[in-house]
Amino acid sequence: MRTHGPRGYNILPPVVKNLLIINGLFFLATITFYTTFNTDLYRILGLHLFIAQNFEPYQFVTYMFMHGSWHHLLFNMFALWMFGNLLENVWGAKRFVIYYFVTGIGAAIIHYAVLYIQLIPTLQAINVFLADPSNNELKAFLNSEYFKILGESWHRNTFIPFVNEYNRLIAVSPSEALVQGVNFMKEYRVDLLNAPVVVGASGAVFGILLAFGMMFPNNYIYLFFAIPIKAKYFVIAYGALELYFGITGGRGNIAHFAHLGGMLFGYLMIRYWKSKGKLY
Repeated sequence: MRTHGPRGYNILPPVVKNLLIINGLFFLATITFYTTFNTDLYRILGLHLFIAQNFEPYQFVTYMFMHGSWHHLLFNMFALWMFGNLLENVWGAKRFVIYYFVTGIGAAIIHYAVLYIQLIPTLQAINVFLADPSNNELKAFLNSEYFKILGESWHRNTFIPFVNEYNRLIAVSPSEALVQGVNFMKEYRVDLLNAPVVVGASGAVFGILLAFGMMFPNNYIYLFFAIPIKAKYFVIAYGALELYFGITGGRGNIAHFAHLGGMLFGYLMIRYWKSKGKLY
């Protein structure tokens, strides 16, 4: 079992180095385009749900280079360097690149597959209303578990103005209020599908973490730079936490199933390469 780096070890191999640079440039471009041209690159390059109006196929790649904050970027890039440099030294540049993008794209597929399943009841409720609209059905939907507030800005700028106008119209002309309600529901469906935007290299990074744990299970990782834990136990524990948070919805807007998706596709890739005798 290999427990150390190979001879001729490069502490900053070319693929890892270029990924670090590209991610940094994308982050700077995101800030520059927004402040200078008022252009939101998150909307253009971040990954949207595959049935959303703002979805484009290229987003399966570009989303991996977008990050929401400095700490998001720095955490992912540190993990990419920490675990990825050894893998690239062992695998070589070509195999590492393939693995990186397969796990990153796989992470996005798993994340949005789970999200789409979660959205199906809401989409069905919207379609039922639009097929036979009524003011009573609209009120029932807005008070149901299927209705989701799509962020503070959407609530303030879209939902509240609609409620105020709808309440004004319902008192004087229920038919006009219903027309307003139908238009709102059509717009809400579009906004609902466009709202989820995934950014970050985390899916690919978790795939790299999984590979590190499988290939170097007895290497030590130092938690908080002080507490030693073998890589295999670290990966198992991290994967279990991601599954727990994914099921319970804990820790805010983190795409836990994307992380698990990166690990799943990484596992499948490594098993495939191992079966073909091409792991090293």
